[in-house]
Amino acid sequence: MSTTPDWIMIGGEGPESYNQHSSYQRALLEAAKDKMNEAIYAKLNLELISDRFSVADFGCASGPNTFVAVQNIIEAVEDKYRRETRQNPADNIEFQVLFNDFANNDFNTLFQALPPGRQYYSAGVPGSFFEHVLPKKSFHIGIINYAFHFTSKIPKGITDRDSPLWNKDMHCTGFNQVVKKAYLDQYSIDTKKLLDARAEELVPGGLMLIFGSCLRDGVNMSETSKGIVMDFIGDSLNDLAQQGFIEQDKVDSFSTPFYFAEECEIRQIIEENGKFTIEAFEDIIHPNGEFPLDPKILAVSFRASFGAFLSAHFGHEAMRKAFELVEVKARKEISRIQKAKPGMQYFIVLRKN
Repeated sequence: MSTTPDWIMIGGEGPESYNQHSSYQRALLEAAKDKMNEAIYAKLNLELISDRFSVADFGCASGPNTFVAVQNIIEAVEDKYRRETRQNPADNIEFQVLFNDFANNDFNTLFQALPPGRQYYSAGVPGSFFEHVLPKKSFHIGIINYAFHFTSKIPKGITDRDSPLWNKDMHCTGFNQVVKKAYLDQYSIDTKKLLDARAEELVPGGLMLIFGSCLRDGVNMSETSKGIVMDFIGDSLNDLAQQGFIEQDKVDSFSTPFYFAEECEIRQIIEENGKFTIEAFEDIIHPNGEFPLDPKILAVSFRASFGAFLSAHFGHEAMRKAFELVEVKARKEISRIQKAKPGMQYFIVLRKN
């Protein structure tokens, strides 16, 4: 089961779209802006810049957060250039932004929403970021925003009833260490492929800036608010199966193509890969907390991220009904979400070796 055909955010600008329900991710970008500026000031070598500076966003979705991220990067680069050269960057540098995501991403909405006053050229780059999508040494700073937890496929055996790895839940939220290891192994393989590809595409000394969510060391997914809501989604699908609305076999064989690693696991994968040096691994305090604690907002936010994937497997109407049930379950168990163990929102700075 590959992520390529199905795992995209809901496009367009409608009430279910990622465009309308990605303020949580945008708030993380704003909370980490000062740290990102500091990283660029301290780690970016201006000798890398000639007359062109390229920024690449891997997993850009349909906006609008990618525009915030790349604008923050460009402004930081311009500021550093002014400080160190006493020259106007507009006179000497042309900026280019490369927007990457799967070919079936909603690039139409993305390009229609490009900021009218932008000071950069733009291009879409379709393709899986687990593979090479750009020529060698073609960008200076790359960014991955809330997409560093994906795997290229469901681990082998996870959706097979006859396999000892069969996982009836939609994700490895519980305490099954065999299932967790299968996901971690797949995540390690895919993340190393991602890092290998970026290392070739990035100019020597270039930077990767990664924003996302992970588990704190020793914390199980099921103990976090994210894991609890994911279990609500799985429970809601089971409810629909019991009602005869969808087939139970389809629910039992449904799993998600991502793995929220522990901090130590991410560090180990990057260090073992050897293509990058970890210049920073910051714990970002999100201004909205771990998650908004309004059940309706929780359900809508998760639908924007999970909805397209569920629709591809169960149909749009089943997806819609499932998230109606998720809201009901979240409302009944809001105290459980409030008492959940916190996850970690991170900002990672990698410099190409």
